[in-house]
Amino acid sequence: MTLKNHENSGSIRWFICTLVFLATTINYLDRAVISLLKPTLEKAYNWSETDYSRIVTAFQLSYAIGLLLAGRVIDKIGTKSGYALSLTLWSVAAIGHAFVVSTGGFILARTALGISEAGNFPAAIKTVAEWFPKAERSFATGFFNSGTALGAILAPLTVPFIEVRLGWQWAFILTGAVGLLWLVLWFRAFSKPETHPRISAAELAYIQSDTDEVVKGAGETEEPVKWVSLLRYRQTWAYVCGKFFTDPVWWFYLFWLPAFLKAQYGLEKTDLALPVATVYILSAIGSVVGGWLPYSLIRSGMPVFRSRKLAMFGYALCALPVMAAQWLGSFNMWWAVLIIGFGAAAHQAWSANIYTTVSDMFPKKAVASVTGIGGMAGALGGMLIAVLAGALFDHYKILGNLPKGYAIMFFICGFAYLFTWLLMHLLAPRMKRIDL
Repeated sequence: MTLKNHENSGSIRWFICTLVFLATTINYLDRAVISLLKPTLEKAYNWSETDYSRIVTAFQLSYAIGLLLAGRVIDKIGTKSGYALSLTLWSVAAIGHAFVVSTGGFILARTALGISEAGNFPAAIKTVAEWFPKAERSFATGFFNSGTALGAILAPLTVPFIEVRLGWQWAFILTGAVGLLWLVLWFRAFSKPETHPRISAAELAYIQSDTDEVVKGAGETEEPVKWVSLLRYRQTWAYVCGKFFTDPVWWFYLFWLPAFLKAQYGLEKTDLALPVATVYILSAIGSVVGGWLPYSLIRSGMPVFRSRKLAMFGYALCALPVMAAQWLGSFNMWWAVLIIGFGAAAHQAWSANIYTTVSDMFPKKAVASVTGIGGMAGALGGMLIAVLAGALFDHYKILGNLPKGYAIMFFICGFAYLFTWLLMHLLAPRMKRIDL
């Protein structure tokens, strides 16, 4: 089945993608709760900015370690079981925050959450690789990846409400419990395309239409590739560098956006919901549009690697204006909110495509492992930016010039993508597919 006559092939793959979207939404909802409770917890436990950065760093380090393990585990036990295991564990860890009684306890809780949440993206990218042909993968990835934004939107809309009425502990309990409900849908609905009871022959043929990918029969299995062997390839390092230098930008937005709005404009918890939600609504739009653009270019006849690289270069340029966020915000807070939202949209558009480069360059049996390796690099980068931000903000607080600290961070956030695009181009200019 050709790309241009796939419209009547069926829609089971998009239902599966919707489940992945919901899991990703829950993933980000659970991790974003602490940033909104930061003012309350700072008072309760006497945190400094450095204390908070250590808690964030604990999550990042454990997330990095978890990604390295999760990719290998998911490639070994399969997408269905691997995804379910990860989500069960991270839901329990999220609920566990409610029972913490010290700063050290929060470090342990964030460590457990980081290790368990690491399974989401390797499982999600592997699901897309199994259920979509190459031409649609960036669009599908952009769709499910917009769940990161929805999770970040739901957090400011729900967490302050729960905190005021029930207490901060219930904010962790109720948001963590949502993931356990998702498991019911996942076990009832998911299987591989070859064995799904409701898939049509036309849709299965379309999913398997990539001529450079070997399709396994329903009863056949593949041995997962040892992740250490993947480090021999420049394509792996292109993805690793891409994640290491750009993922930290998203982590910075996620963990410090509410604090920035409070410090710069004096917003209280009840005032944060609309500007924070605006940033993440824009980022969700960026994720979907960012995945759609290369899909459209491929349909017009452009080679996959060229469409991917052209789109990513455009998104790198779109990230640059965030460097002017504070200057624009000096006229009106909403200019800063909109320009940060545009930067977040650029990141999500970039992210929808960088994830897809894994299945462009590697066979399905290695997708989760490579995603995990790159994800580990991104988490380590996020850990470093958390340490940098904490030290930078404490330094400029002492000097009475906290806005300068944020100005430095926004410069880093704006320039990161152009630098990374060039580095990835040097490592994998044509994104050549590897035959393992």
